[in-house]
Amino acid sequence: MAEQTKRPVKITETILRDAHQSLIATRMTTEEMLPIIDKMDKVGYHSVECWGGATFDASLRFLKEDPWERLRKLKAGFKNTKLQMLFRGQNILGYRHYADDVVEYFVQKSVANGIDIIRIFDALNDLRNLECAVKAANKEKAHSQVAISYTLGDAYTHEYYISMAKRIEEMGADSICLKDMAGLLVPYEATSLITELKEAVKIPIQLHTHYTSGVAAMTYMKAVEAGCDVIDTAMSPFSMGTSQPATEVMVETFKGTPYDTGFDQQLLAEIADYFRPMRDEALASGLLNPKVMGVDIKTLLYQVPGGMLSNLVSQLKEQKAEDKYYEVLKEIPRVRKDFGEPPLVTPSSQIVGTQAVLNVLAGERYKMLTKESKAVLRGEYGQTVKPFDPEVQKKAIGDDKPITCRPADLLEPELKKIEAEMIQYKEQDEDILSYALFPQVATEFFKYRQAQKTKVDQTIADTANGAYPV
Repeated sequence: MAEQTKRPVKITETILRDAHQSLIATRMTTEEMLPIIDKMDKVGYHSVECWGGATFDASLRFLKEDPWERLRKLKAGFKNTKLQMLFRGQNILGYRHYADDVVEYFVQKSVANGIDIIRIFDALNDLRNLECAVKAANKEKAHSQVAISYTLGDAYTHEYYISMAKRIEEMGADSICLKDMAGLLVPYEATSLITELKEAVKIPIQLHTHYTSGVAAMTYMKAVEAGCDVIDTAMSPFSMGTSQPATEVMVETFKGTPYDTGFDQQLLAEIADYFRPMRDEALASGLLNPKVMGVDIKTLLYQVPGGMLSNLVSQLKEQKAEDKYYEVLKEIPRVRKDFGEPPLVTPSSQIVGTQAVLNVLAGERYKMLTKESKAVLRGEYGQTVKPFDPEVQKKAIGDDKPITCRPADLLEPELKKIEAEMIQYKEQDEDILSYALFPQVATEFFKYRQAQKTKVDQTIADTANGAYPV
């Protein structure tokens, strides 16, 4: 083989966000993260994904932690590594669309507290829902990465992905991520798609996938050979299954090739040793279900992401209708088609999944429609790649006029109003944003924080860092 020019693949480490979100319901605490940061900082990662996604909600709701405080502590520890977050466009990290002033302020505060790279996606791939966040990230001098949710279906051709990529580049994004949340991208398809994307745009291309269907590591290999610049991996104790391929495995795979990362396996082994007991404990306590560690090729048949499958099973269990599992699996692609064939990713996956369950249990399709289904069919989430089924839409919204503009254009600025509502709890500007996204959960957390302070022994309170040992 002729001497190839060196083109080391860059790696984004997901263990502090997507890996524990995918495997142990986002339950890793800040205290568990901090002791290993020093070693992680020496690896030479392109970035560490450590914030956004479900971490914000889970920190407040289950861990009784301030997500902003977590970000500041991580920033203090990572001296050489860029910090990355996942951001749901106009939904920020919540489940509804927010007014532009909230989106702008959230981006500003994320960057001020330590985020370097913001990966922005929209569940419907409606780029109008990303414009505000991209502009805000560029204004704050952060790296704005737009993620295209990868899925399969008649509408999702190479032409579709290439035209999306070109529009993203024109929009002013710094890079593109192909976000394959269900592990649907197979190896040779990755070769041809990445090759065409690299020819179509000049900005870097990153690939994100999950191991759910069992092909992810091979897909990464083919993508990197085709010119992919960055891949997302997770340290081995929290890799595979519904998480990402293992960091050490990909590092070893490219060793001695033009794509060699140059990472030190000894250092990676020490980091893995740190996380392994956490994994063992999660298994022992039942937090890590061995089911999510297997390969489920049904993902490719029904295009259902792993997290959505486990949701379905629990919904059917509650209704004592587990025997209807395969019926629901067959109904999902039909509902998805009626709803304009959106990619199945938060929140569209939950909306389509729940509607499919209702259709099967009621024995009649769309006899009952959830309010989220109605919102989708009214256009409140934005535009789908294909039109809605007109009859289903009529059933949902009657003679109401559907929304065709960018949904956020209909929203009044809401930051001032939100601040007025929660002013009694405000201890830092960021609290306004926590409340904006999760009013009830944040209020509970603020009350908890208040209560902890009244119990604190002032002689040991580290007020400078806002740490209050109880």
